[in-house]
Amino acid sequence: MTALLRARMRRDRVQVPLWIAGTALLAAAGYAGVVQSYGTVTERQEILAAVMANPVILMFRGLPSGTSEGAFLAFEVLPGLAMLAALMSSFLAVRHTRGDEEAGRAELVSATPAGRTLPAVATLVHGLVANVALTALTALALIATGLDVPGSLFTGAASGATGVAFLGLGLIAAQLMRTSRGANALTVWALVTLFLVRGIGNAAGTPSDDLTRIDSSWIAWLSPFGWAEQTRPYDADDVWPVALGVAVGLALAVAAIALQSVRDLGAALVPARRGRARARATLSSPQALVWRLGSGALVGWVLGGALTGILATTLSAVAVRIAGENPAVSEVLERIARAGSLDEAVITVFFTMLGILAACAAVQTLAHARQEEAHGTAEPVLATPVGRVRWLAGYLSVATGAVVVVVGAAVVAGCLALTAAGGESDLYRVVVITGLGQVVAASVFVVVTALVFVLLPRATIGVAWALVVVGAMLGLFGPLFGLPEWAGELSPFAGAPTVSGGDVDLRGLWWLLGAVAVGGAAALALMRRRELAPGG
Repeated sequence: MTALLRARMRRDRVQVPLWIAGTALLAAAGYAGVVQSYGTVTERQEILAAVMANPVILMFRGLPSGTSEGAFLAFEVLPGLAMLAALMSSFLAVRHTRGDEEAGRAELVSATPAGRTLPAVATLVHGLVANVALTALTALALIATGLDVPGSLFTGAASGATGVAFLGLGLIAAQLMRTSRGANALTVWALVTLFLVRGIGNAAGTPSDDLTRIDSSWIAWLSPFGWAEQTRPYDADDVWPVALGVAVGLALAVAAIALQSVRDLGAALVPARRGRARARATLSSPQALVWRLGSGALVGWVLGGALTGILATTLSAVAVRIAGENPAVSEVLERIARAGSLDEAVITVFFTMLGILAACAAVQTLAHARQEEAHGTAEPVLATPVGRVRWLAGYLSVATGAVVVVVGAAVVAGCLALTAAGGESDLYRVVVITGLGQVVAASVFVVVTALVFVLLPRATIGVAWALVVVGAMLGLFGPLFGLPEWAGELSPFAGAPTVSGGDVDLRGLWWLLGAVAVGGAAALALMRRRELAPGG
């Protein structure tokens, strides 16, 4: 047991500390943003009143629990902290269970006295240790800002309990799906669904008379993210939602270990789909193979992009109405988007989120290259006349195509929604230009991921996803956290072209295009001489 636990911690000595440190930094940055942007009770009360007037905002924010600095901080950042913990834990669970089975390591370990179930137990302990560390460091980061100790501890504990719940979910997904790719996809879709369920539960809740607090509906209790928010740090400090998250995570983990003991090694509870006896003619190129392997996941990203485009254009009218009643809302949106009119600001904010979605689709596509290399399935392809450069170029082209398709779906859906609502003709131009800008921004993450894959192949997945998270936090939340303007512009999402007062701001376009061109050429050139790096 001790040896297995040490081996897991050694393999995760970079990835897990990055997730934990990023979560703690987000908490500390969130406090700085609250103090700088909403320093008075009146300002915080105005924002919460605006939130009550538009339940859609609650889909993307936390649960209002008062106007104190701590309670408002939890409203702002607790969903993000819980999501980081959930992603870290679910990826960890799949990597050390189904991932090890795919790589052949689980078979070797099972042949030792460790047997079939002890590796899963070691993974559970490893995940629990990681979440305890995340809880402690996040709480310490908040305590260091001067916030009260109990509320800080409950904020960290709520995040860590969500991580434990998704640790159990990841272990279950590893038993259900035959590949780590399928298990990770299942956990990510479960995460997105449960996050939306939490938002629906909050939006359907009952506001208090002073518009500073919401009592969620029963729907929020169907989600681990809802449990985290029901803790209400810096207000009620309720321990039972934390205990519920931990208990559910442990119950799922026990069920996963039981399933591990009765199924065949390498098999899964969900049977694999039977393949064709002969490949179609359309699979005659490396690009076609990459597209075929990733097309199922891409459908989900495209649907998310289309939904984002619809929300971007349909909510602009709602935001204008609310901002007329509460100028604080207008200030917040314009601070994030750095746009002119409020319509432009709303579209820019949602299309920044779209750029993040497109970058995620691209990173997931390029992560497949590392998985194929680690699992040994890249070797049969490279044994043909397909060379290393052409093989990587196939992934680059498909990842870029994924970005274009996701953003294109949003642009088309947004324009159709504008037409249905009879929107202003100028907004069509804003949608198209902002969408094209996010294509370039997301493409930066395509080439950066490719460079990491070439130079640090074993760190590809962890580093690539960490860079997307950092870029998202700087680009979307940097202004709210009080970061200087230059820090926000380090994110490609914030540097993408936007429309402000009818004028197009192209300042960031040139360095983004230069980064894409130089990064792509460098990745392909370096790939020519790189050796394959199989294994974990």
